[in-house]
Amino acid sequence: MPPQMKIVVKVPMHCDKCRTKALKIAAAAHGVSKVSIEGANKDHVEVIGDDVDSVCLTRSLRKKLGCSCTILKVEEVKKAVKTGEKPTPAPPAPSARCVQYCCTAQFRPMYCELVHEYPEPTTCSIM
Repeated sequence: MPPQMKIVVKVPMHCDKCRTKALKIAAAAHGVSKVSIEGANKDHVEVIGDDVDSVCLTRSLRKKLGCSCTILKVEEVKKAVKTGEKPTPAPPAPSARCVQYCCTAQFRPMYCELVHEYPEPTTCSIM
């Protein structure tokens, strides 16, 4: 699983309508899990998600808002581990028998046959 990335993009927004539109555009991007408005002038869009392409995000903001957007920061989000608590154990892996049964029993092979109803003429019938 790819690590979560935090992307901050500077977008010139002068009204609430522009901010709402920028949030909708950023939220529609592939892999986004959280979108927020940050900054002193509320002109930074912060996006957090898995496998988010910062260049495509900025390009779509530029195209749909009609303004110049700038990537300010791209960094990996680190999960905070609380001291004194044990991390939760991973669930046990399924057995080989279960995997073999699940994968082979549900999917049947598909066969396709190409049928020509009318044979192609060897010469042109119009002339």
